[in-house]
Amino acid sequence: MGLYGLEAFPVLVESDIARALPSFDMVGLPDTAVKESKNRVRSAIKNCGYSFPEGRITVNLAPADKRKEGPIYDLPLFVTILRASGQLTADPGRSVFLGELSLNGDLRPIKGVLPMTISAQENGFERIFVPAENAAEAAAVEKIAAYPIHNVRELIAFLDGQQMIQPAKPEPPKKDAFDQMLDFADVRGQVQSKRGLEIAAAGGHNVLLIGSPGSGKSMLAKRLPSILPDMTLKERMETTKIHSIAGALPHGTSLISTRPFRSPHHTISPSGLSGGGSIPRPGELSLAHNGVLFLDELPEFARSTMEVLRQPIGDGVGTISRASGTVTYPCSVML
Repeated sequence: MGLYGLEAFPVLVESDIARALPSFDMVGLPDTAVKESKNRVRSAIKNCGYSFPEGRITVNLAPADKRKEGPIYDLPLFVTILRASGQLTADPGRSVFLGELSLNGDLRPIKGVLPMTISAQENGFERIFVPAENAAEAAAVEKIAAYPIHNVRELIAFLDGQQMIQPAKPEPPKKDAFDQMLDFADVRGQVQSKRGLEIAAAGGHNVLLIGSPGSGKSMLAKRLPSILPDMTLKERMETTKIHSIAGALPHGTSLISTRPFRSPHHTISPSGLSGGGSIPRPGELSLAHNGVLFLDELPEFARSTMEVLRQPIGDGVGTISRASGTVTYPCSVML
């Protein structure tokens, strides 16, 4: 699977081993991290007791017209080389493999598992193999079995029928997530301010807090998420997808159950607020989707940074255009 913005697309990893001078070539628009996969995979194959094939190895990442990035192709590359060399005879079938490999064959967590699992399910895949730390995230998607993998030896033993691995099960919202929130009920006094925030929370209005230093503006704002309505399943999925792509989702988390609260520093750049990069990533505005974006010391923010907010706040979505394409991230926030 590959990612571009919030959208994921299937990637077929093919390999061919020819009798020639030893070489290892990858085609299909791989970025630097993908090209480095061959070194990690070579070490993992040898350190796990398998033989790295001699000859000219050619790996194709299809479709060839879409750029591939990140270390997520380590695991499928490992599997396809073992199959091409005859060391793995089992047919994986309609399966998806995702994960970064360490040099000893252990799997490390990756970004964007939730949107890639959703895309895999929509494209008819029956099971997905992911690092154990990402299994709870993948299990949130119905109609596809998510298998947690700690080491590639487990995976090969499972594919060969020598070991059983139980699919991960969806986890209910953690109660301690709500207990860790700053509670609006803790505030004493501030009657008018509390009343104004309650009205804003009920209607989803933006709020401007004005007062002298130490009067409790930040304290009240940080407790605002605790009086917002509970998130629907759709909102939880949208919010988790954005945090997953940004790498801001804690390991072992299934779906985010509390509304986000983001408070960027006033020195933040326009790209940091709205999102950006050669392959656009979500910024603070999108990370606060379905939650609260708190701009403390508002007059200190640069004018160019404030201008970035105009269109996304009005439309509820932010559009980032690059030469490689256009990405749209949702950003429905309380400001």
